[in-house]
Amino acid sequence: MSMIFFACVVRVRDGLPLSASTDFHFNQDFMECRKRLKALSSILAQYPSRGTAKGRDLSIHFLSSGDIACMAICSSSYSTIMAFCFLEELQWEFAASYDTTSISLASRPYAFLEFDNIIQKVKCHFNCASGSQMKASWEKVEEELKFRPPVQLKLEDTELMNGMTNGGHAGVHVEVVPTYRMQRVTPLGILSLVLNIMCGALNLIRGVHLAEYSFQEDHEGIGNVIAFFLPFLACVFQCYLYLFYSSARKMKTFVLFFSVCLCNIYLYGLRNLWQIAFHIGVASLSSYQILTRQLMEKQPDCGV
Repeated sequence: MSMIFFACVVRVRDGLPLSASTDFHFNQDFMECRKRLKALSSILAQYPSRGTAKGRDLSIHFLSSGDIACMAICSSSYSTIMAFCFLEELQWEFAASYDTTSISLASRPYAFLEFDNIIQKVKCHFNCASGSQMKASWEKVEEELKFRPPVQLKLEDTELMNGMTNGGHAGVHVEVVPTYRMQRVTPLGILSLVLNIMCGALNLIRGVHLAEYSFQEDHEGIGNVIAFFLPFLACVFQCYLYLFYSSARKMKTFVLFFSVCLCNIYLYGLRNLWQIAFHIGVASLSSYQILTRQLMEKQPDCGV
């Protein structure tokens, strides 16, 4: 009989689920326990590394270390020592498969969904194994739990902590802020960023030198100084618009492009036609890259 019903790996700092088992249990108690596990995962940073939230029929166990935490929903009659043996094994497998950098950079739920195969394998092993078959792990974990017992919670507490409705009291409203993931950066996009940075640097250097001269001798050259600094700022914002999503991107892109064009035309005399054409060409390439880099389609939640 299965004693471990569900397991997942989450990121400690924000509760982002990284991978989870794909078992389907549709009874009401399990669904409620899943909700409370999700609530608990978002506040794991507040707790010690080990903890147990006991319920009448189901319990949640968690084990955190570094950036990740492993969590499991088990039968309340299942041995706490065996549950933590399972979580330690799961944590070791995950740490061996993924480095801290990839964990930190994960930006969407279930970014390591392929780890589900290992979760299933370890879960099946523990559901079939007995304490005597795992004597070494059992004794090690038993000693650790005696020295540092897990924090004890109630399943109802995790519901309250997440601002959910409990006992007829209104829950706290939490506004979900949508996150936007852009399509991959292309080689041409990288080229446009490099050229944009180069043009921005040229504008800044020329502007600083001209500013030093203008403030000392030629006060009428302030317009030229501004005409160098504005394209510099435009280059910075073009890089930002290419890398990150922003509302009204199209309008902002055209405003920045026309600013670069007008400023370079104004600087005719300080720049020759080839230099002006180069700066406008780079601005055109950057604008095209911004407008063609779209948002990724919404990721499916894969039923977990």
